[in-house]
Amino acid sequence: MGDDKPSFYGCACSYNLRMTGMIEMKQTIWIAFFAAAFGAAFGVFIAQDRAVSRVSAQQTKENSAGDQAGTSVASTLKLDPTEQSQYTAEELVNFNVYDSTNRGVVHITTRSARTSAFLLFETPTEGAGSGSVLDKDGHILTNNHVVRGAREIYVRLYNGEEYPAGVVGSDELNDLAVLRIEAPDDFLHPIAFGDSAALRVGQKIHAIGNPFGLERTYTVGIVSSLNRQLPTADRRTMKSIVQIDAAINPGNSGGPLLNNQGEMVGVNVAIASKVGESSGVGFAIPANTARRVVPQLIENGRVIRPDIGITRVYKTEDGLLIATVAPEGPADRAGLKGFKLVKTRTQRGPFIYEQTRVDQSQADLIVAIDGQAVNNVDQFMTIIESGKPGDEVVVTVIRDNQREDVKVVLGGE
Repeated sequence: MGDDKPSFYGCACSYNLRMTGMIEMKQTIWIAFFAAAFGAAFGVFIAQDRAVSRVSAQQTKENSAGDQAGTSVASTLKLDPTEQSQYTAEELVNFNVYDSTNRGVVHITTRSARTSAFLLFETPTEGAGSGSVLDKDGHILTNNHVVRGAREIYVRLYNGEEYPAGVVGSDELNDLAVLRIEAPDDFLHPIAFGDSAALRVGQKIHAIGNPFGLERTYTVGIVSSLNRQLPTADRRTMKSIVQIDAAINPGNSGGPLLNNQGEMVGVNVAIASKVGESSGVGFAIPANTARRVVPQLIENGRVIRPDIGITRVYKTEDGLLIATVAPEGPADRAGLKGFKLVKTRTQRGPFIYEQTRVDQSQADLIVAIDGQAVNNVDQFMTIIESGKPGDEVVVTVIRDNQREDVKVVLGGE
């Protein structure tokens, strides 16, 4: 009977060995798990530490660059270390821009007369604006609308000295004018032109002018947008206008828009506002336009633009229909055709009646200039005025229901 009792030792011994192996395996797994977890946590810590180090290094580099810029400007401003520590690098740049340019900004006042529509007498009127000294010869740059129609113009310099001014030249299309005063060289501090083509949206800019007669008021902002368009009084469009958010008001017109180097990158011209005061939307004529126009205004008193000799057109859905051309002008010599005046006579009894009617059937319809489609007068004039007198342009017209290219040599206005 004893031999028939089952033995559990062998089984028990075998079970205990398996249990021991399993325990050791679990311990090994737990050790591996904790090691992996620790390694991962340590790796994340190291990565974060490196990222923080990179950010800190970048911030340190930027701060260092800003400090260097501030130090450079401070040396220009001749500030000692104690004074420099009181201001930020940005403030030091502002100080430098204003100190280096404000003496080149002038206050322009005008006197004119307005005729009453009902009473036959004139009422004196006054206007005001801003301007920039261009050179030691006394040339002043401003907006044309500041001095348009003025009988008397006076320019007051930074030192309070006031001089009568004459208009050297003006450009209605770009709303620019150049004045001239007779003033000592020591009183004239020209502002250099910068490159307006290098402007970027978000770039810091500075404006100096005389809003509401408050002389040489300084405001700061950024370039809000580029290549805006502004309508002109003669239904043309000023292009490539710079939009800014620096506060400008009535009286700022004609004043300089400056970059951080104190260079003139624009001429302040207008604001968009329902109340006539700054609403954070201002506009400036790009300096590159002024740089191109000013030499012609000084030399010729006006901008000599190319002339195609087409004096009147009508806008249609398909293009511009030529109404009239200047006799013996470039278009006339090239064979472009406008409306015809047709005279007819009708006899009724003993009386003969003469009538004149306009025949549009032979007029050319302009659809393109040098391969560029034109749909309105502004597009047409923009393409023509991009050339110069003596240039040849190809005018594409519809004539007798056929497309035809006509070469025209531009004249000069």
